[in-house]
Amino acid sequence: MSAPAAQAGLPQGHPARRVLITGLSSYWGGRLAQALEAFAEIEAIVGVDTRDPTQELERTEYVKVSNQHALIARIVRAARIDTVIDTRLVVDSTTTGRREAHESNVIGTMNVLAACSGPGSPVRKFIFKSSAHVYGCEQDDPAFFTESMSRSHRPPTAIERDVVEAEASVIDFADKQSDVDVTVLRCANVLGPDVQTAFSRMFSLPLVPMVLGFDPRCQFVHADDVVHALEHAAVERVPGVFNIAADGVLALSEVIGLLGKRPAPLLPPWGTGLLAGPLRSLGLRIPDEMLNQLRFGRGIDNRRYKASGFEYGSTTRETVIAFAEHLRLHPILRGTESSYTYEGEVERFLRRSRLTRPPEADGGEGSHAENEPFGI
Repeated sequence: MSAPAAQAGLPQGHPARRVLITGLSSYWGGRLAQALEAFAEIEAIVGVDTRDPTQELERTEYVKVSNQHALIARIVRAARIDTVIDTRLVVDSTTTGRREAHESNVIGTMNVLAACSGPGSPVRKFIFKSSAHVYGCEQDDPAFFTESMSRSHRPPTAIERDVVEAEASVIDFADKQSDVDVTVLRCANVLGPDVQTAFSRMFSLPLVPMVLGFDPRCQFVHADDVVHALEHAAVERVPGVFNIAADGVLALSEVIGLLGKRPAPLLPPWGTGLLAGPLRSLGLRIPDEMLNQLRFGRGIDNRRYKASGFEYGSTTRETVIAFAEHLRLHPILRGTESSYTYEGEVERFLRRSRLTRPPEADGGEGSHAENEPFGI
C-alpha cells in the first residue's frame, strides 16, 4: 500500500483511486465530484454525461458521452478507472418524460454495468445511488424497512418499477462480478437548500397539501449527508446494500408546523391520483410515486451504514428546521447567488494552457505523458 493510501486508511488493492462519475450534470454528480476533488489520494476524476456540468469543478475531467456501453467502456479502460459511481437515477416523475426516465434508469444502468464488466476491466468498485422507492409505501408496511426486507406489493408507478429493475441489474452484476465491490445506497426523501425535490417544491407552497384523514410519518435526509454518504462509499470499503436516512421521523403535520406553513387537506383519501392531475395544471406537481407517501409515510432503518463508520450531520428534525431557515431567507437572498455556466473552451484553456500554470510547473523536463489528462 502506498504512503498516501495508508494515511487515508484506504483498503489494499486501491492504492491510487481513479474515479468515474456518471450523471455529472446532475446535482448529485456535480456535488460528489466537488467533494472528491478534496481528496489528494484520488488522482483522477472523470465525469460523463450527455449535458454540460452545472457545478464548477477544478480537476474533474468532463466527457460528453451518451449511455452507450461501448463508449463508456473505452473511457473506463483508457483512463484505468477503478471506481465507478452511478448518480443518474431519476426518482421524480415530474422532472422528465416517462420514456426518457426509463431509458436513463433501466437501460442506462445496464449499459453502465456492461461498461464495467468483461475481461480486462480495471473496475474494482461500483457504487449505485438508489432510492427508498424500492421498498414502496403501503398501509401494511413495517414501521422501518431494513436492507434485508423487500416490498410487500408490486410497484404501482413507473418510477418505482424503474428503481426495482435498476437495482435488480446492479445486484445481478454484484453476484456475477465477485472481484468488484458493489455498494447500493437507498436514499430517503431529500431536503436541502440547493436541491429540487418533490417534497421541497411542495413545502415551498404557502399551503401544504395533505390527504384528508391522513397524517403520515416523514423521514428525510439532508442533501449534504447524501453527498457525504457517497463520498464515504468511495473512500472506504463498504460493499453491500445500505439505507441512507436521518435519525427520527415526524408526522407531516409536525413538519408543516416547523416550516411555519399551514396544512391544506385538499386531496381525497380515494381517487387521489385523479385529482392530482388537474392540480398539476395549477402548478401543484405531486408525482404519482409520492401519493402513497402522503397517505402512509415510510421509514427506513439507517443503523447498518452507521455501523460502517458513517456519521450523519443532521436528524430529520434538524433537516426540516434547516430547510425552514432556507425558505425564510430565500426571498431576501434571491438574485444574490452566483450561477455557473460551463464553457468548454474556457475550461480547456484554464486546465491545459502553459500560461495558467505556476512558474515552477514549467521549469522541469517532465514527459509529454505527464501533461496529458490521466497520463494517457
